[in-house]
Amino acid sequence: MAPPTTFQAVPGQDELAGMARDLSFHPSTAADPKVLTREQVERFNRDGYLKPFRIFTEEEAADLRRYFDGLLARYTAEGKDSYSISSAHLRHGRVWDILTHPRVVGIVSDLLGPSVIGWGSHFFCKMPGDGKAVSWHQDASYWPLTPSKAVTVWLAVDDADRGNAAMRFLPGTHVLGHLTYKLSETDEGNVLNQTVPGIDEYGDPVYAELRAGEASVHADLLLHGSEANTSSRRRCGLTLRYTPGDVRAGLGWHDKGVVVAGDPPAHWGNRPRPTEE
Repeated sequence: MAPPTTFQAVPGQDELAGMARDLSFHPSTAADPKVLTREQVERFNRDGYLKPFRIFTEEEAADLRRYFDGLLARYTAEGKDSYSISSAHLRHGRVWDILTHPRVVGIVSDLLGPSVIGWGSHFFCKMPGDGKAVSWHQDASYWPLTPSKAVTVWLAVDDADRGNAAMRFLPGTHVLGHLTYKLSETDEGNVLNQTVPGIDEYGDPVYAELRAGEASVHADLLLHGSEANTSSRRRCGLTLRYTPGDVRAGLGWHDKGVVVAGDPPAHWGNRPRPTEE
């Protein structure tokens, strides 16, 4: 069984509207990065993303894919769909291990600083012929966090390319602040319930094409999304979410935290590794 939680898993618009949030980009101030180069830090501040990073070898990636295959089979047997495996580090020790993996933590620490909280883990799995797109959105719209400093590591479980709906970014849009969006229904073919309209003015998208075991990282205000997977190949990625320890979480989301670098802040939880794999 999953451990008890007190956070609200999917905040409503009213709850978020009632929370004072600083939704502006805070550039990385890392002066002496250990894993990244200074040029990469500057590029992240300018473009809002970095890619690709080799996190796992081909053999390790194949083992991760086998693990996810089994996990997906378990969840679908429970009547859930391929997008349902969310906050997985709270239930599955194997996902907790990835969230806290030194190769990942080294990258995000160079962007976020010496105190880092891992708080999110969600498999976004588009099955072959999946008709759903992920519309253009900003992650920060959905999260009761302030100030807006979170980053997402998107770890490819399967090879992801334009043919099977790789994620795509609109570079530089993270510095525009919180953009106006419209609500949509998930049964309209959108995995999420928000769409930022009028994206043509923001330039051409960059596709985050990754081999299995590689990862990208992007800022929580960067406009991104993905098209529907019309191919005969699955496209699964594990999103890992991190924030500096000075960020505050509302609606009980502090309870999702795992301290991956630095001392535990008093306002964040620090979940132990689950025993269930």
